[in-house]
Amino acid sequence: MSYTDGFVAAVPTANKEKYIDHAKLSADVFKDHGALKVTETWGDNVPDGEVTSFPMAVNCGDDETVVFSWVIWPSKEARDAGWQAIMEDPRMQADQNPMPFDGKRLIYGGFETILEV
Repeated sequence: MSYTDGFVAAVPTANKEKYIDHAKLSADVFKDHGALKVTETWGDNVPDGEVTSFPMAVNCGDDETVVFSWVIWPSKEARDAGWQAIMEDPRMQADQNPMPFDGKRLIYGGFETILEV
């Protein structure tokens, strides 16, 4: 079964175009290193919660937008090998592809697929 990496971040709304440029280059790198699909979404209807929410999870400010992204890999093994190559790829270095958001508030995780319909 496939394997998924998921990401949630707070991106300054003014940096939307910079984020899209960053995401396009990153997606090329991920695909070059084995990812099947990369999806980036810009928050449109992301309500604040009382106990938990996407905005609360990333400490989203009034001038920021929540971004939700995921990468589909053919397997966990492909993902592990892909990530190693991605971290060594010069296109992912900060001087080549700087993050237009606060990476300290990025939420990230790998997920084993349990159902695909």
